[in-house]
Amino acid sequence: MHLVPADRADRRTIDGHRVCEAIAAIGDADHLRTWAGRFSLLADANRLALLLALHRTGPLAVSDLAIATGMNDPAVSQALRLLRAAGVVAGEKEGRVVRYRVVDARVRDLLEHCTP
Repeated sequence: MHLVPADRADRRTIDGHRVCEAIAAIGDADHLRTWAGRFSLLADANRLALLLALHRTGPLAVSDLAIATGMNDPAVSQALRLLRAAGVVAGEKEGRVVRYRVVDARVRDLLEHCTP
């Protein structure tokens, strides 16, 4: 029970070795927050639709994403701003057109499991 924090060390355990394995599996608080943030981005159906479209088809512009998802252009732009700020997508400018793509490898891995 070497991984149990001092504030929980006095609690009764059933399988002490599994408690330590569970604590190791959870990891530190920063790691948890990072993953919770990723999952919160994916928890919105519109953002998930945008990410799936980008993941499966490659770079797309805002107007094309709006048509594909049924969202309006401003809503797509707002969602992409959030995803870009989180480092999940990046835009590449070609003249006046910006095409977005998924750049977070871990999010791409998660999207692989979202089959239609």
